[in-house]
Amino acid sequence: MHIEPGVVDGAKIILSHGTAALAAGVAVKAAADAIRENGVGALLLRSTLATLLVFCFFEVFWHYPVGVSEVHLILGTTLYLLFGLAPAAIGLAGGLLAQGLFFVPADLPQYGMNLTTLLAPLFVMHMLAKKIVPAHTAYVDLTYGQTLKLSAAYQGGIVAWVAFWAIYGQGFGAGNLAKIASFGIAYLGVVLVEPLIDLAVLAAAKSLHALRHSALVEKRLYETHAA
Repeated sequence: MHIEPGVVDGAKIILSHGTAALAAGVAVKAAADAIRENGVGALLLRSTLATLLVFCFFEVFWHYPVGVSEVHLILGTTLYLLFGLAPAAIGLAGGLLAQGLFFVPADLPQYGMNLTTLLAPLFVMHMLAKKIVPAHTAYVDLTYGQTLKLSAAYQGGIVAWVAFWAIYGQGFGAGNLAKIASFGIAYLGVVLVEPLIDLAVLAAAKSLHALRHSALVEKRLYETHAA
């Protein structure tokens, strides 16, 4: 989902610094809540695992340019369900930064835009999860329909933010709109595939009983709010 260099440039890029700062502020608040609930050690452990996974998602998993951006199998929903909101946010931010620093320096000027594009939908998905997932349901017991809704919320948010940046930077020209449309269509496949991956990961987690009380994963993975 990387915004391609040149899509937004000049003074316009300042807006991305502001949106990234807001997203970072929400992430810091989530991190503080996670520390109060589970301690610093659990947050650091989960965030490190999430960062390593995100780096692999970006550099090892398939990815290809389409229209104004790139299509990645980001698995933001998977990170959220396994590790929780704060570790997922930190992992996405850290993995994105590591990719820019070590492999794609040309992406660093777009870091604020890409960070916003990754984190803002995550926060929206977190709020929707409270409505989509009943309090008596642990994450390991989610259905395809529930994970599809979560994935659609996250990936749909990514497409919406990519479209915003592209229009903000390049306007409403027919060529630009066509590129945005091609990117959105390409992401439909991700929306359909990611819930299957989520369910496979959740099924594996369900069989690994040793993780039930582990600091490696989010408590809600096995427990319910009704418990």
